[in-house]
Amino acid sequence: MQRDATGGADLARLLLRSMIGGTMIAHGVRHARTLAGTAGWFDSLGFRHAKLQAKISATVEISSGTALLAGAATPVAASAVIGTLAVAAGSVHRPNGFFIVDEGYEYVLALSIAAASLASLGPGRLSVDHALGLDDRVTGRAAGLGALLLGGAGALAHLKAFWTRPE
Repeated sequence: MQRDATGGADLARLLLRSMIGGTMIAHGVRHARTLAGTAGWFDSLGFRHAKLQAKISATVEISSGTALLAGAATPVAASAVIGTLAVAAGSVHRPNGFFIVDEGYEYVLALSIAAASLASLGPGRLSVDHALGLDDRVTGRAAGLGALLLGGAGALAHLKAFWTRPE
């Protein structure tokens, strides 16, 4: 019996997009629904312009999650996810070690690697990128590394511009 490897790969990409995109949308909606609380938390973490940071966080999480879920501009959306999670890792999770049970960076690292992997693999046939004929042009090693580099550079710039480690 011959297997449909392409169909299986497309399903795997759809599942990966759904997990990452759905998670980011859920986080963004939570931040949007609790803007005042999120802003207070960001302020306690040492972010300047905490109310603006809360709005930006919610917007980026919802929009990047939606784009990944749809498979639209996949490497760019993946870089936004990576950047958002790298900011969280740098400002909250890194000092706590690896394991999430200790508020460590395990979860944000896993989700970031999943996003970079998706950028490398491409969104698959069940995506907006494929419908537009872009999926073959925006995949591979360069797309994955580009998403990592763009997301990481964006996170570093964001932390440098808006964050001071609380004492």
